[in-house]
Amino acid sequence: MPLQLYDKEKILDACFHVFARYGYANTSTTMLAEAAGISKALVFHHFKSKKELYLSVLDRCIEKGRIEMGFDTLLEHQDFFETKEKFSIIKFHYYKKNPGLMKIMREAFYTTPIELKIEIQEKYGMLLADNEKEWELLFEKVPLREGVVREQAFRLVMLTLDYFDNKFLLELDHNDDLEETYLREFLEDRNSFLSMIRFGIEK
Repeated sequence: MPLQLYDKEKILDACFHVFARYGYANTSTTMLAEAAGISKALVFHHFKSKKELYLSVLDRCIEKGRIEMGFDTLLEHQDFFETKEKFSIIKFHYYKKNPGLMKIMREAFYTTPIELKIEIQEKYGMLLADNEKEWELLFEKVPLREGVVREQAFRLVMLTLDYFDNKFLLELDHNDDLEETYLREFLEDRNSFLSMIRFGIEK
């Protein structure tokens, strides 16, 4: 008989912890089956391959994070820069509370395994584009000087923010003792760059 749905959820829960600890490349199907407490045949009754299982785990991480971090309320805010800072603080505390989820998200989107590059691009490329579109809509509320091309300004700001997001995830991944001091210094550093963009650097 087919496994019940709750058994499938248990498999995903168990495999989540294995992928988070060892990463995709270093995780074997045997490790996944042992973690789930069942045979490999039963694991792959639900999931055709390790790849499909990983992507299913990633789906849950994305959905969980989106809901719990409140990204769907983004457009309710008025100020782009204040909202970016607010969501950085939320993300910091969320990833500190959920380090396994952070490790999977970081691997999937920042150090993507070669074997998964095509699938992740095809599966999540539109999602990432929609995410950026939400920020772009919020950026529409930022008043710009005459002559400034809004699309270029947005791209410059996002490139800066992407740099700091990468830095944030790298440091968070390699330091289990990051505290509020780190968050404050991180935001001060990032905001100083954003201020240079917003207010100019030439005397």
